Amino acid sequence: MASLLQSLIDPKKNWLAAQHMKTISKRLKNFGLRYDDLYDPYYDLDIKEALNRLPREIVDARNQRLKRAMDLSMKHEYLPKDLQAMQTPFRSYLQDMLTLVKKENAEREALGALPLYQRTLP
Repeated sequence: MASLLQSLIDPKKNWLAAQHMKTISKRLKNFGLRYDDLYDPYYDLDIKEALNRLPREIVDARNQRLKRAMDLSMKHEYLPKDLQAMQTPFRSYLQDMLTLVKKENAEREALGALPLYQRTLP
């Protein structure tokens, strides 16, 4: 069952998944974003922790991309074509650290320790 699910979402094996990835890539390139920029640190505290562990330069570059995307969106413009060609929307910078944070939280929970952070939504 798991292999069937993996084959459905793998862009190399499924034409629809490849088209979806192509569309997402084009939309991210229009604003100069990466896929990892779309994660919200206020929604998931694991993402916030992963961003805190990243080097300052990477976080600053992320913030700059987000500011540029908001500015372009407010102006109803896109990046110039030459800059769009240089964008790498699926080059990940957050996934490795996020996986490590989630693994540490799972280990902490398995050992019976209290979570590092708790939050209740109003």
